[in-house]
Amino acid sequence: MIASTVRALRLLLVLPCFVMGLAYGAETSTAPDVTPGYSIGVFYFPGWKDDEPGAPAKKPWQRLKAYPSREPLLGWYREGEMSVMEQQIGWMKNYGIDYVVFDWYWSESKKPYLEHALKTFLKSKKRDGMQFSILWSNHMNVPETEDQFTAMVDYWIAQYFGDSSYLRIQGKPVVFVFSQQNLRDNAKRFGRTTRELFDMAQRKAKEAGYPGIYFVGSAEAVEYWVKDYGPRQGYEAFSAYNYHRGFSGKYLPLRPLAHSYLELDEAYRESWDWILTNSPVPYVVPMTSGWDKRPWGGSKDPWHDNCESTPDQFEAHLRAAKERLDRFPDKTQRLGVICCWNEFGEGSYIEPTKRWRFEYLERVRSVFGGP
Repeated sequence: MIASTVRALRLLLVLPCFVMGLAYGAETSTAPDVTPGYSIGVFYFPGWKDDEPGAPAKKPWQRLKAYPSREPLLGWYREGEMSVMEQQIGWMKNYGIDYVVFDWYWSESKKPYLEHALKTFLKSKKRDGMQFSILWSNHMNVPETEDQFTAMVDYWIAQYFGDSSYLRIQGKPVVFVFSQQNLRDNAKRFGRTTRELFDMAQRKAKEAGYPGIYFVGSAEAVEYWVKDYGPRQGYEAFSAYNYHRGFSGKYLPLRPLAHSYLELDEAYRESWDWILTNSPVPYVVPMTSGWDKRPWGGSKDPWHDNCESTPDQFEAHLRAAKERLDRFPDKTQRLGVICCWNEFGEGSYIEPTKRWRFEYLERVRSVFGGP
């Protein structure tokens, strides 16, 4: 019980809000403290099951076979099978990953897609000690209506929020939002603002017995999104799925994308420093293992696909992030998230491969600790 409370406090919980969350009836996680002092998560891309609607390819592994260095240690596996998920869970736990954030998608027909990996995770008996959350990957034109949005929130409440291992901050279930801009623009088309939609979501969560929903918006280091729009619309924290170039408050459309992992690392450091200094709300520090989108057709700037890391470069990146977590403990509460567990098509992965085996996970454990 003591370990559970310590973890809750590290996830930005303050005691009065924690007690209030219990009063509302929201369950808290009993996950043990596997990385003392830090809580480190990974984004999980569920795009590796054949013939799944919404996947980047009908047979996604076929695209990757032209890049044999990316072959997973498990081989070209059948994502969603229990044996695969439980091996992944075991590796995460052994190397100090505390929580996993599943990329999550909602359709125009008011149904989720690419949910197979998350469903398997929830059925696993071996996930004790792991927390989870969702990244609402709002890439498309959804929501198109208010009803689509409220049906989605109802689904979150019914299917996920009641799980005792769901990641919470201040007692509130955490939902990452991929794009502030997409949500703003989509809501505007049917006469709503992000704030109005979030207020609806908060009311629904409270009616279900939770103190609310903790929305974490993705944000580049741009003043409008970080200091103005985001806090005003109801985002309670910021993070990012990934960065491709750095800013220091001002959006510079002509600034080139990174052309190497070292440049990408510098872009992250610039973004971290500006956001940590200027954001009025907390920041879940994002980290990356790299970028190379060639299996999915490549980046618009082909030089940007030279941004895959080596394990040594990745470790230096993690140590730079850790230094910010330690320097800004109140703003970060030493909470970070890595992109990604398995974005093999974008060159962002730390899941063991036949080339690197456990090198990347070993660097995570070396920097942030583990069991």
